[in-house]
Amino acid sequence: MGKYTKEDIIRIIEEKDVRFIRLQFTDIFGTLKNVAITSSQIRKALDNKCMFDGSSIEGFVRIEESDMYLRPDLDTFVLYPWHRSHGHIARLICDVYKPDGTPFEGDPRYVLRKTLQEAADMGFTFNVGPECEFFLFNNDEFGHPTTNTYDTAGYFDLGPVDVGEKIRRDICLNLEEMGFEIEASHHECATAQHEIDFKYSKALESADNIMTFKMAVKSIAHAHGMCATFMPKPVYGVAGSGMHINMSLFQNGKNVFADPNGENGLSDIARHFIAGLIRHVKGCCALTNPLVNSYKRLVPGYEAPCYIAWTSANRSALIRVPTARGEGTRVELRNPDPSGNPYLQLAVLLAAGLDGVKNQLKPPAAVSTNIYDLNPVQLAEAGIESLPADLKEAVVEMQKDPLLREALGDHVFQKYIEAKEKEWQRFATTVTQWELQEYLGKF
Repeated sequence: MGKYTKEDIIRIIEEKDVRFIRLQFTDIFGTLKNVAITSSQIRKALDNKCMFDGSSIEGFVRIEESDMYLRPDLDTFVLYPWHRSHGHIARLICDVYKPDGTPFEGDPRYVLRKTLQEAADMGFTFNVGPECEFFLFNNDEFGHPTTNTYDTAGYFDLGPVDVGEKIRRDICLNLEEMGFEIEASHHECATAQHEIDFKYSKALESADNIMTFKMAVKSIAHAHGMCATFMPKPVYGVAGSGMHINMSLFQNGKNVFADPNGENGLSDIARHFIAGLIRHVKGCCALTNPLVNSYKRLVPGYEAPCYIAWTSANRSALIRVPTARGEGTRVELRNPDPSGNPYLQLAVLLAAGLDGVKNQLKPPAAVSTNIYDLNPVQLAEAGIESLPADLKEAVVEMQKDPLLREALGDHVFQKYIEAKEKEWQRFATTVTQWELQEYLGKF
């Protein structure tokens, strides 16, 4: 059974004096969209009768086939804690459907659902725990975002040098009101950089949570007169913002990545999953690291991975297996950043891992040394390849990988490739300041 019925939602709206309801969905690039309705229209929305123009959404449909329907997922109903002065505002995350009643193949949520069904057919549940990093910057006198900050704090520092401490606390308290289980929050390595971690959950819920998290962070920072950005590398010479993704497969309520008798406590399934990630990670980068700016983070010296290797210990590798074992056994992928579309990111990562499981792929030997200390000859001898150096190379790798086309579907795959080709071509001849103006407030 779900958390809410239609009657539950209608009752809560009446009892809590909810004035507006946001019907939310995302475009293929992970930009949150919404149609806002008044409470008088909630029955219509819950009966899946709310329409919008799909031709106006990036990567959706042509103008001659523009009518789309929003079908709210009732379990995503929640009130925004930071909107109370003139009645509450609520939200429902929606799936996008075509007029004939079939799911729209360009809806990122549908793409993830499709891959999750493949996992379910194999008997697996996919659990995900993200670690989202972001920067808090000052706005200028016109309210536009800058990269200026009064913050002087470093990793795990406290106020008053951590000027974002109060904002981070407000974010956590608001998210808890929305049902998040916050596990930790702290100042990160770079000045003005922060991290808030919330508990893992099933993949679709986790993707929903990432989108909600980013919206909440930006909204609450704005209320404090600050700009929050998930741009991966807004400042040269300091650490960038990543979104490490912790993944595990469960079967019949048990974590199948765990095997106390296996090497390092890992099961064969876990090793196959790692091997699948390694095989397909170059093509996945166009989704996990979707901006020209993303590749300015993936450089040596800032704990961001550059090389394709896995480890059960150090943080220089692309894939790390944290020390927790038993039900806590998981695989941590360290290259993704929070500027992308989490539905598509999780869909391709799951597809890659399942490919390893289905074909019983074997990963290379785990690396225990600091990979950053290895010279090119040593890397070659160890068979360690590099991640794509820029968005152009990532797009080329994505085009070469038929698994990603299958996972995304022809519509999303082609639309995404076309858009990213234009993006790297445009920024190939522009300067960093233009890139900042494009990305800083948008992501």
